[in-house]
Amino acid sequence: MTFDFKKEYREFYLPKLEPEIVNVPSINFIAVRGKGDPNEKEGEYSRAISVLYAVAYTIRMSYKSEHQIEGYYKFVVPPLEGFWWQDNVIGVDYSNKENFNWISLIRLPEFVTEADFKWAVDEAEKKKKLDCSKAEFLNITEGLCVQIMHIGSYDDEPETVKKMDEYLKENGYLKDITENRHHHEIYLSDPRKTGTSKLKTVIRHPVKKI
Repeated sequence: MTFDFKKEYREFYLPKLEPEIVNVPSINFIAVRGKGDPNEKEGEYSRAISVLYAVAYTIRMSYKSEHQIEGYYKFVVPPLEGFWWQDNVIGVDYSNKENFNWISLIRLPEFVTEADFKWAVDEAEKKKKLDCSKAEFLNITEGLCVQIMHIGSYDDEPETVKKMDEYLKENGYLKDITENRHHHEIYLSDPRKTGTSKLKTVIRHPVKKI
């Protein structure tokens, strides 16, 4: 059976339409860092996504290669994720997307070591004729967070974030966005195939208990 992270870890990928508190453990990712408007056609963000999927699918199909990864099991490539922030801004200013800093990510299965990751980057470069030099093996422990399922346009996220903030006030938590803890989105829908009003996005914010 093919392992699907969304189904096996529903608490992190399929939250409710109301805010909830989760404690997110240590997770390894393929990551690419960048700056600028994610909507820029053929821009830095678009190139980063190409790199992430090239490396992810190289690992996914590695069982057909000479590089046999110890402990490998077949898996569905996890959804695209992103950490977003802007200099001197607490939270996110959606009206100034050109000022975004971001880390775009795809989760790695636990069996992937840093050596396996390096092989996959090199292999993706050769096979896809793609510069994957910005890909990095990144471990993140988010810890205590509030999250919610947002349905609709990315530009409508502020209303959902407002609901999250109200929940925190009512339940004794503070938002804890810092230079090391960021606004986090997990994209469950492909915007090329899904209407804007039906897009599903997990929004997650770091918090601390008052």
